[in-house]
Amino acid sequence: MALSNTPIRTSNRPTVPLSEPQPFDRDLEFNQADFERVRRLIHERVGIDLHPSKQNMVYSRLSRRLRERGHLTFRSYLDGVQSGSDTDWQEFVNSLTTNLTSFYREAHHFDVLAERLRHIRSGDVPRIWCCAASTGEEPYSIAMTATEARVGSTSAVVHASDVDTDVLATAERGVYSLESVAALSEARLRRFFLKGSGSNAGKVRVKPELRAMVTFRPFNLLTNDWRMEPYDIIFCRNVMIYFDRPTQRRVLEGLYACLKPGGLLMVGHSENFGDHRDLFHLTGKTVYVRSGT
Repeated sequence: MALSNTPIRTSNRPTVPLSEPQPFDRDLEFNQADFERVRRLIHERVGIDLHPSKQNMVYSRLSRRLRERGHLTFRSYLDGVQSGSDTDWQEFVNSLTTNLTSFYREAHHFDVLAERLRHIRSGDVPRIWCCAASTGEEPYSIAMTATEARVGSTSAVVHASDVDTDVLATAERGVYSLESVAALSEARLRRFFLKGSGSNAGKVRVKPELRAMVTFRPFNLLTNDWRMEPYDIIFCRNVMIYFDRPTQRRVLEGLYACLKPGGLLMVGHSENFGDHRDLFHLTGKTVYVRSGT
């Protein structure tokens, strides 16, 4: 990308909400048995509990894969996924994951994050995990907050993961449209982004020093291997809403195991884990603290 030092100026535009696909004519047969098979496979693979109302969404997303792969039926395509490689499974998962994100989404969490980081000793390096990185706006927001809060100290180590490898590739590039950064202040835009020019006009790129703070990698929250160095803070927002209750418990136990005692867990605005006080207890608006020692 060609870059310049020109200050980035944007206009504030409202975000248009996404809606579910409406009923439409289907050129490929897609019956209830096919849908139930998709529901079972995605639940077994990554824990997503697809609602019965998602049939049109599933058809819309997977029918593209069928055409790309030359399959004439969903049964044939799903047979291929189950007997295929890890790549086939990954494409299946990528097709069905939902990625809705923005910079500083649910902004109160970043105020809590900044306050916690300011109280960590300057000689220590805070460890933060973003469990659902999507296209990168959330982990980069975390890194910006850490840089601003930890003046004169090593800011933080930010690990970012997602089950969808397509969105992780976008996150690693760190290139965004001007519209996607419209809500950021001019000061943050100048400090953390470079403006594209020529064929990249209308785009910005995360500056190398911010990009270097974030490590991206695929991670499935249904894994049985949660062996990792404990984190001070974990962002796992708007993920559990896609899981059934047993899966939620399983994932919460994993998050508990890799969070330091007294560490913070940030969750989505519609997520509530009051039934799991042995693991986490509420300490603020959608902010939980790890229970026990």
